[in-house]
Amino acid sequence: MRILILIFFFNIINTKAQDVIFSQSFLVPETLSSSFTGATGYPKTGILHRSQMTSYGVRIRSNYVYYDTWFDKYKSGLGVSILNQQETNTNYNFNQLNLNYSNSFKLSSKWYFRPSISVGYGMKSFGFQNLLLEDQIDITNSIIDLPTGDPLTFRNKLSFFDFSSSILFNNDYTWIGVTLKHLNTPNISLTSNENVPLDIFLSVHLKYNLPLLLGKSAWFTSQSEIYLLSNFMMQGVSNRLDVGVQYIFDNKFSFGIIAGSNPFRKSKQAARISTINSFIGVKWENFRFGYSYDFNTTKLINSGGVHEFSIGYDFNLNIRGFFM
Repeated sequence: MRILILIFFFNIINTKAQDVIFSQSFLVPETLSSSFTGATGYPKTGILHRSQMTSYGVRIRSNYVYYDTWFDKYKSGLGVSILNQQETNTNYNFNQLNLNYSNSFKLSSKWYFRPSISVGYGMKSFGFQNLLLEDQIDITNSIIDLPTGDPLTFRNKLSFFDFSSSILFNNDYTWIGVTLKHLNTPNISLTSNENVPLDIFLSVHLKYNLPLLLGKSAWFTSQSEIYLLSNFMMQGVSNRLDVGVQYIFDNKFSFGIIAGSNPFRKSKQAARISTINSFIGVKWENFRFGYSYDFNTTKLINSGGVHEFSIGYDFNLNIRGFFM
């Protein structure tokens, strides 16, 4: 039984080592890249909540909060973001505070280059106080929860520094970027005297304006934009490719659909399409609202559906455009 419990906890630790992937990353691109820090040229802020409920009674919640601004004199953006993850059954809790800095260089009359860096401080904890080991039970004296001498002991809390970097190329209608997280591969082990480096997270993301409506003179089409969305992610042995489309009308209303796939499957039996993500966004005055729902297409894990809600606020009314 003790071995089974330890295996259970190790599996959770390995699962939590993977970065959270937000379904609304193209509505809230700050979750993709720190290069979007100050990208609109004015202050902006927002919050994103993700709730995942499985049929096994495991509930995972993720929250992302950000604020950033732009200093035109220095062509630089500065911001702060906070990521929080919680899992109810194990009392797992993760918090990370990031300071983000970006810069902007004009490459031509239309294209810009935006490099950025991000410095973070992460804190994670588990409810290992509820784990009872064999040498903590004294049957003779009917005592439980004695100090353990087991060499495999757990730390309830862990903190670490984290460094990331991103680059972004953009014009008024298209952007493409690359993000590398955890460049210093921090140790995230919750066991004493063990080193478990956090794998580098790679993301290559694209939002490309499809000229399908170019030259159309109708009022409706002149107010409409269609974008191709793509995001390739790799971390350790895990990989994922998201591909989809987004429709935006009058820079105030948008909806999209994205298919999440496994481009490098470990076996032929593995599902090629793992999730279908649908999202909708509405801009009202300075506010932006978003909602998304994920459909799980595999039979291995029943997520019970994934819901995401977002609220953003732009301090200038007439910005955002294709960043929506």
